[in-house]
Amino acid sequence: MKSIIISVFITFFSVTLVFSQTSERKFVSINNKQMAYKTFGLDERKANEPVVVFESGLGSGGGGYGSLFPFIQNNFSGIVYDRNGIGESEIDISIKTDADVIKRLHDLLVTLKIKPPYLLVGHSIGGPFIRLYASIYPNEICGLFFIDPTDFMLTKDEDSKVKLNTSSLTGYRELFAINLKNIINDPLTSNGFRNEAKRELNESSPDFFKKYQSLQPLKDIPVTVMISYNKHIEHYETEMNENLKLGINLIPWWKELDELRINHYAEMIKNNNNSRLILLPRYSHGIHQQDPKIVAEALIDTYNKCLP
Repeated sequence: MKSIIISVFITFFSVTLVFSQTSERKFVSINNKQMAYKTFGLDERKANEPVVVFESGLGSGGGGYGSLFPFIQNNFSGIVYDRNGIGESEIDISIKTDADVIKRLHDLLVTLKIKPPYLLVGHSIGGPFIRLYASIYPNEICGLFFIDPTDFMLTKDEDSKVKLNTSSLTGYRELFAINLKNIINDPLTSNGFRNEAKRELNESSPDFFKKYQSLQPLKDIPVTVMISYNKHIEHYETEMNENLKLGINLIPWWKELDELRINHYAEMIKNNNNSRLILLPRYSHGIHQQDPKIVAEALIDTYNKCLP
C-alpha cells in the first residue's frame, strides 16, 4: 500500500528531485528560519527585465526544475527555492495557509532584493499558488506560466456530475483529500511534507480550495498553460482503486476531469492577450521532466512577451 500512496502523490501533485550537485545552493534567514534557494542570471539582469520565479508542486523542492536549466539559464534570470519544510528549508509552523506561503515567497524576494516584475512558474499545486500570488500582489507580476496545474476551480456540482456521468463512487475532490490524509498518516513522510499536506487538507476542507473563490481578477498579462491529458492509466491507479474500494471508472472519469480542467483554464485566460493553452495528449504530469525542451521553448516565448 505504501508504494501506491507514493505513486498517487506523484500523479496528483509533483515529482520530487534534488538540486544538481553542481548547483550553488544559498541560504537566507526569513522569520528566523533558513530557506534554501538558487539564482541564475541576476548579475546580467537589466533594469525592468522580468525575473522568472519557480514555484514547485506539493512536497517538491526547487530542484524539480533542474532538467530545465540547460535550456533556459542563458535566456533570462531566475530563482528557484524550497518552501519551508521542504528540501533544505527549515520548517516554519507559523505558515498555516496558502496565503502565508505566498507572503513568505514575497518576503524572500524582498530580502534578496530581487525586484519585480516577476514571471511566475508553477507546476501542479504550484499553479494555484502562482494564481494566488497574482491576486495578492498583482502589480508585481508580468506573466504566469502553468505546468499541468491542479484544477483549483473544480466545483462541487461539477465533481458530482463527473461521478454521475461515469458511474463512479468517488470524486476528484474526495480523492484529493484521501491522498493528503495518506501522506499525513504515512510514518515515512517527512515532518515538512506532512506539514504541507496538513495545510492543503485544511485549505480544501470542507470546501475545495476555499480561499481561492474570491481571487482578484487576473490582469491582462501573458499567460501560458500547459496541460497533459488522456494519460495512460497506470497499474497503481487500478490497484489503488480496487484496494481502497473507490469505485472509480478511471478512463471516463479522467476524461471528464481533463475536459473540465481545460475549460476552466481556458476561461481564466480568455481576456488575456499574448496568452495560450497548450494541450499535450499522452504526456505525464511532470511535463518539464519528460520533455524539458518543449517546456523551455514555451517559457522563453512567454518571457519574451513579458519584456517591456
